[in-house]
Amino acid sequence: MRRRPCSAWLGAHWSRVAAAAVALAATALASAQTIDVAAQSRLLNRAASAVVGVRAQAVDEARSIRALGREREGSGVVIDRDGLVLTIGYLILEAEQVQLVTDDDREIPGRVVAYDMATGFGLVQPLTPLRIEAAPLGQASRVGTDEPLMVVSGGASGAVSAARLVSRRPFAGFWEYRIDDALFTGPPHAGHSGAGLFNARGELVGIGSLLVAYALGGNQPRHPGNMFVPIDLLPPILDELRRTGSSAASHRAWIGINCIEDDGELKIVGVNDDSPADVAGLREGDRILRIDDTAVRSLDQLWLSLWRNGPPEREVKLEIQRDGDRQTVKIFTVERAKTLKRSQGV
Repeated sequence: MRRRPCSAWLGAHWSRVAAAAVALAATALASAQTIDVAAQSRLLNRAASAVVGVRAQAVDEARSIRALGREREGSGVVIDRDGLVLTIGYLILEAEQVQLVTDDDREIPGRVVAYDMATGFGLVQPLTPLRIEAAPLGQASRVGTDEPLMVVSGGASGAVSAARLVSRRPFAGFWEYRIDDALFTGPPHAGHSGAGLFNARGELVGIGSLLVAYALGGNQPRHPGNMFVPIDLLPPILDELRRTGSSAASHRAWIGINCIEDDGELKIVGVNDDSPADVAGLREGDRILRIDDTAVRSLDQLWLSLWRNGPPEREVKLEIQRDGDRQTVKIFTVERAKTLKRSQGV
């Protein structure tokens, strides 16, 4: 549902925010703490109002079109007085055009300031004033398990919903991505891409990344939910992102595979066209056993070994199993940022 500034929408919007406030207040009340629900509702309303829609169009021949499509839509959160918007990076990856969509139907052109592969964050600067109050940053590390939270998405399908933190753990993605202390919430919020995750004080504690089937963890029962990138990863690198467009940790080796954990082994399920893996002849179905003589059985081990054992551009040896036979494949890694297409405009 589009969040519109009409009287009908305001009533529905305030009811959603108030409902979230009541849910958030319940835990505090149960602990015999005094809480002002009306004041908390105002804080949560401010937080919800800081969320905008993000629309992006990738450049022609962008590598990411195959996985993400050329037209992308999600959310972002205003985080400073100049209107800087924090979003999830894949929305603006290789973007040619970015539009920020406000609750009052304004579409503001934006400039990509940063795309950070290490954290997954993206930054967009509006080219004209947003006139939106920024959301304060909280601390994800202080969010407790089962703590009530609020999820807000913007744009055409913007919505506000209540959620709870169900687990916190390192997360390794199949696309050569890993972070510490990822936040997993439930129930799932459909408009998760770039959505803001807020605590009871209306402080931003995470940015939405994924819809997941096992929010409790791989060895736990199925529990649909979302994965959020913790906001704690942003402050140490924010100035660097503004200056250079990425953090130092993003300058790392890339081989261009999608890989999953399968029966205690690592199975390649996708190879990027013209990537180092493609050039080296890796195929879907290959199982990775070792990297540079180090045995690997998890994505966590694989990605950390790839990134920590040398410069971004170097020779890497993978021992693989293909059709029952073991073989060693030499791959010349590259720095992924150098393979990305960029807009020729602003």
